[in-house]
Amino acid sequence: MRITVVGCGYVGLELARQLADRGHDVTGVRRSDEGLEAVDAVDENVDAVRADATDPDSLRSLPDADAVVFAASSGGRGAAAARAVYVDGLRNVLTEYKSRARPPDRLVYTSSTGVYGDHEGGWVDEETPLDPTTEKTQVLVAAERVATVEAAEAGIDGTVARFAGLYGPDRYRLRRYIDGPVTAGYLNMVHRDDAAGAIRHLLETDRGRNEAVVVVDDEPVDKHRFADWLADECGVDRPEKRSKAERIAAGDLSAAAERRIRTSKRCSNDRLRALGYEFAYPTFRAGYRDAITEFRRSHG
Repeated sequence: MRITVVGCGYVGLELARQLADRGHDVTGVRRSDEGLEAVDAVDENVDAVRADATDPDSLRSLPDADAVVFAASSGGRGAAAARAVYVDGLRNVLTEYKSRARPPDRLVYTSSTGVYGDHEGGWVDEETPLDPTTEKTQVLVAAERVATVEAAEAGIDGTVARFAGLYGPDRYRLRRYIDGPVTAGYLNMVHRDDAAGAIRHLLETDRGRNEAVVVVDDEPVDKHRFADWLADECGVDRPEKRSKAERIAAGDLSAAAERRIRTSKRCSNDRLRALGYEFAYPTFRAGYRDAITEFRRSHG
């Protein structure tokens, strides 16, 4: 299968590696010299191409593909930057590919479980109505429409992979939870290798077409319980805990941060499991093991 990964970054590089290991023809797309070097380093069988989703002319350099994965990042900037990448950039990529003599068969867009908003700790899945509570998650919902409705109009089957909170190499955030203070709420997580693995699985098994799939591990966890577990495993004192009300009452949060704290839900992976995906890291207990081992080693 010929697969182009646009925005071959944190998840995309691991996806490219997994696909190349299985003999697929993979191209990783980045817009900077540093990014191209990262693609070159991931696997000798992964081609690196320079292009920028926000620059339509640059997209002519993209190779023909059977499937396109759009995993570009807006770099953590605001809603306007997110719209330029996730909505306009995705539309640019779709426009470029639908003009080809042989357009791709399918598109996978990486979204976020942030599109669900607040459910007061209740469970959400693919059937739960979307209720984005920030400007950025509203942009993600708009991008999902491009990946599904507009892709279908172009004759391309779209899949929306809604990632929970990503963690893994370089993103464990271990000190944040063992140092504290820790605010109440639920964590919905997925290890980077499983985020990539889920997309690989959907492509290789030809499943998940024209639907959204929540990509999250088996166990959403209360933040206080998670922090205590981490502290115990690392051999340090358990951190200070705060309720949501206490954290909000401190008055030092931005409006966006306060909305995030008020948002609580548990994300179900029943659909992904039903599609046959087997996790490398089914829960945080397995996924954080390397980080805990390194912490204990470095702290004697």
